[in-house]
Amino acid sequence: MDVVALGELLIDFTFSGTSGQGNRMYEANPGGAPCNVLSMLQKLGHSTAFIGKVGKDSFGRLLENAVKEQGINTDGLVYDGTVPTTLAFVYTGSGGERDFSFYRNPGADMMLKQEEIDEELIKQAKIFHFGSLSMTSGSACRATEYAVGTAKKNNVLVSFDPNLRPPLWDNLDKAKEKMKYGFSQCDILKISDNEIEFITGMDDIDKGVIEIIKQYHIPFVCATMGRDGSKVFYNGSVINGKPFHSDRTVETTGAGDTFCGCMLHFILQYGIDGFTPVILKDMLSYANAAACLVTTRKGALRVMPSISEIENFMKCGHI
Repeated sequence: MDVVALGELLIDFTFSGTSGQGNRMYEANPGGAPCNVLSMLQKLGHSTAFIGKVGKDSFGRLLENAVKEQGINTDGLVYDGTVPTTLAFVYTGSGGERDFSFYRNPGADMMLKQEEIDEELIKQAKIFHFGSLSMTSGSACRATEYAVGTAKKNNVLVSFDPNLRPPLWDNLDKAKEKMKYGFSQCDILKISDNEIEFITGMDDIDKGVIEIIKQYHIPFVCATMGRDGSKVFYNGSVINGKPFHSDRTVETTGAGDTFCGCMLHFILQYGIDGFTPVILKDMLSYANAAACLVTTRKGALRVMPSISEIENFMKCGHI
């Protein structure tokens, strides 16, 4: 496997108009940041596998089928017979910004156990990817840390995306603690501007990331800034990536995951030690274009852009 990811797999219910009776209607979109990343990697020609847990219900089966449709290996996906699949309702505001309501107290993804981790999937991977949401509960947290330890022992590169969702934490001090654990373990970090400010207290992106690198010695860090583009911090240099915008944006769900998938694609191509400033600039442009494209579509996992769509958008600047 090129990339194995562990974490949450859930249904994102997104607003889909109003019924004839005036009731709001929602579309059940397969989602969850780790699988969104894998879906983008599949579109870019990589082999991927997912480790996680869903409920033994209709939503769990829907999710397994959706993941398989993308070509993602599901040998590491297990079912919980008592706890239902996690659900999220996504409210989209002006500019496509989102607000989430989660039905996860508990959700099946929180019930993953250490003994359910497929070690062989991790051992054969080039990159192991995870986020902070699998560490919101004791059982899944222990499973996550065991998986990270397995990756480290087998010289698999570790990628981390905090993917902070404050409503899912009992308290934000715990969120900070688990984010710091991720920083201490990873070789590759994708972090957003609001997460940088949350963890460092700094609203200056460069100063915040440099502080994180100084403390945790992470060799490859990308910071995403929404409509303002992105930056990569590598070998003491900071390189900026210009943003792409579209007047067709409907929601921003999955934009960061799309960026992350493209970032890992370039790392798989060049190796973590094989980057030049020119390649890094190309990487940011490619990832920013792909992230913009996915904001023009509802959902994420099933609608990741293809190579040709990304290249055409980069060339033409419009869809």
